[in-house]
Amino acid sequence: MSYQHIKFFSEVSLPDIPKVGGKNASLGEMYQNLTPKGINLPNGFATTSDAYYYFIDQAGIRSKIEEVLDGLDIHNVRDLKVRGQKIRDIVERAKLPKDFEDEILEGYRELSRQCGRKDVVVAIRSSATAEDLPNASFAGQQETYLNISGEKNVLKYAKKCIASLFTDRAIVYRVEKGFSHMQVALSVGVQQMVAVRSEAAGVMFTVDTE
Repeated sequence: MSYQHIKFFSEVSLPDIPKVGGKNASLGEMYQNLTPKGINLPNGFATTSDAYYYFIDQAGIRSKIEEVLDGLDIHNVRDLKVRGQKIRDIVERAKLPKDFEDEILEGYRELSRQCGRKDVVVAIRSSATAEDLPNASFAGQQETYLNISGEKNVLKYAKKCIASLFTDRAIVYRVEKGFSHMQVALSVGVQQMVAVRSEAAGVMFTVDTE
């Protein structure tokens, strides 16, 4: 099946950082290169940067986000906290376009089918399109949510990941590094969680932030 808004790890690699961010591009690179060698890596998929912009434009929240950011002084910690929370609330309350939502759900169903179980447990991971650059790294500034299962929860935490592009720390970092807030997109990675057992050959996820 061909998707417009998501890409499975088998379809992305390092040259796709502008499309799926540094983390998801790296996961795709590993999946494509190591799986044929018999290394059992957890599969998953990523939403695209185009899908992020499609969401904020279709939901009509781009201008609202820009309005909240207008006049921001990152040295005013109290004001930064208020503005950051307001933007995250705007994103989380916004409705995903139906075709985007449908593809996330179909990707999750396909991943569950591949894993041979209903509502496979996944990690919902954030991947900024400007991370892992020579002059900047956005790692650790957006959220990752672990042990998520069920379609409703996958949608809920995917949106929370998108909202986390506007954590206080991420906002400050972009200002300090000279990145435009609206030119950095967020790709959501949905990846099978791996049980921590001696026979498991996957990755152990132990953190709750990127």
